[in-house]
Formats: sequence, C-alpha cells, structure tokens
Amino acid sequence: MRFRLFPLAAVLTVVACLPGLSGCASIGYYWQSVSGHLQVMNAARPVQDWLDESHTSDKLKARLELTQRIRSFAVSELHLPDNASYRSYADLRRSAVVWNVTAAPALSLKLETWCFPVAGCVGYRGYFDEQQARAEASQLQAQGLDVHVYGVSAYSTLGFMNWAGGDPLLNTFLGYPEGDLARLLFHELAHQVAYAKDDTTFNESFATAVERLGVARWLAAAGSEAARQDYAALELRRQQWQALSRDTQAQLSQIYESKSNVALDSRAKLAMKTVAIEDFRKRYAELRAAWVASGINLNVAAYDRWVAQSNNASFGAQAAYDELVPGFEALFEREGRNWPAFYDAVKKLAQMPKDQRHKILSAS
Repeated sequence: MRFRLFPLAAVLTVVACLPGLSGCASIGYYWQSVSGHLQVMNAARPVQDWLDESHTSDKLKARLELTQRIRSFAVSELHLPDNASYRSYADLRRSAVVWNVTAAPALSLKLETWCFPVAGCVGYRGYFDEQQARAEASQLQAQGLDVHVYGVSAYSTLGFMNWAGGDPLLNTFLGYPEGDLARLLFHELAHQVAYAKDDTTFNESFATAVERLGVARWLAAAGSEAARQDYAALELRRQQWQALSRDTQAQLSQIYESKSNVALDSRAKLAMKTVAIEDFRKRYAELRAAWVASGINLNVAAYDRWVAQSNNASFGAQAAYDELVPGFEALFEREGRNWPAFYDAVKKLAQMPKDQRHKILSAS
C-alpha cells in the first residue's frame, strides 16, 4: 500500500539552481536529479506495448488495465488533465523511486527548506539513490537537526514533462489496493492542475483533498465491492493513525511554542519532547496490536519504520498533507461539487499571497 502519511507526491526539480539562490542545491544534486529522472523516463514504455506482449504476466496486464480505467475516470469524471501522464509503465526493480530527506530544528516542527527556480522552496530534498539521501541526512544531523529519510513511491513533474511522455506508472505503486492506487493517481494529477510556489502545505492539501473526493466517487461508480470493503477497512485505520499523530503534533507544538509566564529552558523542552514522542510510540504499539488482531491486510511495516524515526522532521512533513484539507473540501462544496469551478477557485487562491490564501482556507 502507499503510506499516505509521507509527502509521497514529491515534486522533483530537474533544473539547475541559479547562482546566489537561497538554499540552492549543488551541481552534484542537480546532476543526480536530472540523470535519475531520465533513467525513469527511459525505462518507461507505453502501457499498450506491455499489454500486447505475450510474456507480460496476466497479473501485470490486469493491473495495467485497471490503471487505464482509473486514468480515464480521472478525465471524464474528475476533469483532471488528459495528457501523456500515466499512459506508460516502468519497472524500476526497486521499492522506491526517490528517497526524501526532511529536517527540522530540535525544538520546532517547521521544516528546513531548499529553493529551486521552478518549484520554489520545498521542505525536502529528493534523491534517486538511497545512500546519497542518507549521506545528506547525516550531514544535517551533524548540524543538530532532527532528520527523517523515507522512500517515495511516486512524484510529480507538474506536467512539465508531458511533452516527453509524462509521468509513468511505476512498479513502486502498481500493486497497491484498488482504492489506494486510485488515490495516488488522482493526487499526482491534481498537482498538474494547480501549484503555488513556495507553499508545500497548500499544494499537498489540495492534492489530498482531490484524492479523497475522487476515490469516493471512483469506488461508488466503478469500484468492485471487494475494493470498497478493503478501502473502508484501511481508511478506518488511517484515520486512527492520523488522529494519534495529530495529537502528538499538537503536544509538541504546545511544548515548543509555550507562552506561559515561566519560560521553559531548552533542556526542559527537550525532556518534554522525549516524553511526548515516547508516549506516541507506546500508544502506537497498542494501536498496532489491535490492527494485527483484526487480521486486516495492512502494511504495518511501513508504519513501524515511520514510528521508529519519529521526530520533528517526520511530524512536520506529515502536517503538510492534512492542515488545509478541510478548507479545500469546504470550497468544493461551495462550488456546487463542480470540478472545473473548484479548480478555477483553487487557481485563484494560488495567485494570492500565501498568508491570505491560508487564512481563507483555514476559515472555511
């Protein structure tokens, strides 16, 4: 399954940094980004080619056919872009396409950012090689930062690469349950509809809202009964997880941003942070035991890895996916559940100053 609590829609910038740009990546980082993306593109072949080949397994054919039905639904029912993206497939023979690195101060959930000419400033760096990602993480840890490294199953080039074949389907997510597969495709295509520079929270919350609204419509109209039941069970557990992690985020924010009359020194705050995260891990262990006992087909290992690394960087990254989702869902309702009108309204928000659009969405 896709572990939805990570910024799995990592927007990879494949352009060189301009001299003097704040937070600019090195030429080496630029090179690994370009070469890594080209390797992905070169590995991709049209879905129809895979379907026409006799040595393609029946299982793979069935999954590819499902993606194309979902892809067509995204255009006809959700009014998402009709272009080359997700019309080809690549088997990368690895578990992730990119490994992301996020970092945050020891006493803050605010992520460190890196800036690029096209994508603007984002709260992560993506690497096509896991060892390079972990080397970067080690350097950041040496600076006293909390760091989180995680594998990403898909990323979006925001439609800029459609002329060259678009973003391909990948083995890293093709085996997801039907509902999660639809979620991922809707999420990534949403990034091609609207994008606000320097605002990860806006971009990811918008795409998350689209995926949630879209998958509900897909399962109701085209999904199998088994897919609906599986999705409902998995979604319940995701909601339980999100409630637990949001509660811990709130606890950490309260510790770091305390405005009590008696100011806490850094050592006291670090001690309270440790207690909060240990409590989170204890509560997760109890939740995990209940999941396992239920017998639901859940990728518990993915949650285990996240919990083992849990720190300010991981909690800060997760928040970007959830914070403004209610505002976008309310906007969808105000626009009469009309997808084109909703997208137009989102594009207008994307043109506003960051603080203004966040205020509008938060008030919804």
